[in-house]
Amino acid sequence: MEVKLLSTSYLSNHQYFTARKDSYQLESGKIVDPYFVVELPICVLAMAVTENNEVILVEQYRHPIGEKIIELPGGFIDDGETPIEAITRELLEETGYSFKEFQYMGITSGNPGVLNNFTHLFLATGGKKIAEQHLDANEEITIQLKSLEEVKSLLFESGFKQSMHSLCLFYGFSKLS
Repeated sequence: MEVKLLSTSYLSNHQYFTARKDSYQLESGKIVDPYFVVELPICVLAMAVTENNEVILVEQYRHPIGEKIIELPGGFIDDGETPIEAITRELLEETGYSFKEFQYMGITSGNPGVLNNFTHLFLATGGKKIAEQHLDANEEITIQLKSLEEVKSLLFESGFKQSMHSLCLFYGFSKLS
């Protein structure tokens, strides 16, 4: 017997926040009820390095934690997009940079105990500024360019509060070595 879904009901059904309440039965026969799941679109994220070997960081306010934090650029994959198309678009929109090369570094789940989505991780290199930012209506993003050494120091001093961003940087630095 596999895990059996007994019921699902949606508490919220929004493009960027869908929450549901499930009931399911484990292989042992135990019933788990309720179990809450947040559904989010699949995401992309990149350690973006310019042609001058500077890492592009973005600073923005994150309401759930009530702070402005430093992050890597990225976002949701739109319908019909591949992960590489999405990260190319997101980097251009958020930073105004275009990149010569992309290396796929893997996929991760931020919190599989509650979230159902995954994030595709990339290393983008050879970045060149070709446009101004083109932000979504709810975004206010400040760009920071930092040397590889500055970013590595920030990483090892817990300067990144998003675990997936830290993971992307660890993978990126291992590819650059």
